Amino acid sequence: MVFYSQQALLDLEDVRFGLLYWKKIELNYTFILSYIEDIFDICNSLDKKMHHFDTTFPSHKKYGQKVHRYRRNPNTTWYIIYDIDRDNNVCINKIISNYMTIEEQE
Repeated sequence: MVFYSQQALLDLEDVRFGLLYWKKIELNYTFILSYIEDIFDICNSLDKKMHHFDTTFPSHKKYGQKVHRYRRNPNTTWYIIYDIDRDNNVCINKIISNYMTIEEQE
């Protein structure tokens, strides 16, 4: 199963508001809902993945041990940061974009 932390749900809400009020371009609400649903679909498939990648960025490690990179377009990558428990349940802890990620590795 996949579970969402309160922080992850707030992150998705922030993405929705960010897209809704983006000053660079006006996006229609159908597009915004589809964008958020795509992220949810990716998150909800994580418990079915055979391989999980460890977090590498220090800014990600404080939120979880595993990360899934979702490349939305050539400019935007979403990092879904999560943990897996002993029953193979996935807990999504944080959803953050490449724009908010410090690109330094340990």
